[in-house]
Amino acid sequence: MKKFFLPAGIILLIVLGLFAYQERANLRSYFDFRGKLSSVSIPAELLKPLQEHGLLPEPLRSPESADSSSGAALTHSGTVKQTNAERAKFGLAPLSENAKLNQAASIKLKDMFDKQYFEHVSPDGKGPSDLANQVGYKYIVVGENLALGNFKNDSALLDAWMNSPGHRANILNERYTEIGVAVGKGTFDGKQTWLAVQSFGAPLSNCPQPDEQLKIDIATNQQLLTYMEADIEARKKDLEATKNNEEYNQKVAVYNQKVQEFNALIATTKQQVATYNAQVNTFNACVEG
Repeated sequence: MKKFFLPAGIILLIVLGLFAYQERANLRSYFDFRGKLSSVSIPAELLKPLQEHGLLPEPLRSPESADSSSGAALTHSGTVKQTNAERAKFGLAPLSENAKLNQAASIKLKDMFDKQYFEHVSPDGKGPSDLANQVGYKYIVVGENLALGNFKNDSALLDAWMNSPGHRANILNERYTEIGVAVGKGTFDGKQTWLAVQSFGAPLSNCPQPDEQLKIDIATNQQLLTYMEADIEARKKDLEATKNNEEYNQKVAVYNQKVQEFNALIATTKQQVATYNAQVNTFNACVEG
């Protein structure tokens, strides 16, 4: 603000009045804005919880569950191929094999044989989401199909799943983009039989992630604004205590510059917050499907 040299008494009254008003207005804007900044300091408070799992239909038991395993044959590749063939019939994109989902399915298969259970949740309380977390699969949604019995081949297995509404819904779920499969023969309830596991997933990478660096920048600006607020307040008190006109005008010039920098950072941070919140909303909309 340009200064005019007036008699000393008038300078003191006018200048103090003008800059006290300017400082109050600027800090009031900051106080109003500071609450908004706090909403981005902890991203976990902004991001909505991810879905823990998708459909978990009642595990499918083949009616041919007697000890007739000699004529049965299931394969990993064939199960994946037949699954995608069923999706193609309905115009759905094929599922890509994911190594971590294959690992989760294999863990599930072995665990069911080892502990002799046939459920989506193990005796120690682990479900599909726990297995996904165990193998490091970051997901939006996961689901699982199970089958037990001596199915003649992969096509017969998929026919059985497709004839079951819950399993069919998993196979034809548009949200899933990846799959893992495990099939194996072993002893269950004292009989030789096959177990099959389909692990479905939509990876977290399918949704556009909020900019982590932008979040850091906002948090940094939040801290800087707090420091600048304290600095402006200290300079105001110093101005009020300054009696020398020349020294006072010099301090006023510095004070004005600090206020301008403060306002500029507020404007920048407001825009950053708006951008980040828009990114979070886009992410949440994608997660919700």
